[in-house]
Amino acid sequence: MSKKHKPFRRKEKTDYHKRLSLLKSGMPRLVVRLSQKNISAQIVEYSPIGDKVMSAVTTKNLEKLGWKASKTNLPAAYLLGYLLAKKAKVKKAILDLGLKRSVPHSRVYALVKGVNDAGIEIPVDESMYPEEKRLNGEHIQLYAESLSKDKAAYDKKFSKYTKSGIKPETLQKHVAEIKSKIEGAK
Repeated sequence: MSKKHKPFRRKEKTDYHKRLSLLKSGMPRLVVRLSQKNISAQIVEYSPIGDKVMSAVTTKNLEKLGWKASKTNLPAAYLLGYLLAKKAKVKKAILDLGLKRSVPHSRVYALVKGVNDAGIEIPVDESMYPEEKRLNGEHIQLYAESLSKDKAAYDKKFSKYTKSGIKPETLQKHVAEIKSKIEGAK
């Protein structure tokens, strides 16, 4: 291989046309990655020698603040976006989904809502956001309350919550506590 040509260094498959259009915006990118056990988010800026990560968080950062519930649910995604925006020093960014499809009301848009609520402007149609009661965990709380009469079903569905020391019926309060810790941790 000649010295003039360098191979692409991207780890995953990349839609280079989509990437180029995002880079032409000149704005930092909000990169969101979801897995079975975690969510990670970064504010990334383009550099010719390789993208520069300006700020990054994962749901493990939420655990350090005392988050006891699931690390992959909508409230966790919202709080993660809120935390990222409080750490980042940018005013605007653009959403970079990579090869993922845009799914309304998903964890990605819960995270984007958290970023927007904390002060970073991301241009997104507000109809893409999950409902407020889903962002604060009310839907999980109501579901837990409906299962409370069936102990076997409740224990099966919420065993991870109870093992980590939180009752799903108090999830809204827990979300509010973590959000206030993020506010105080600036």
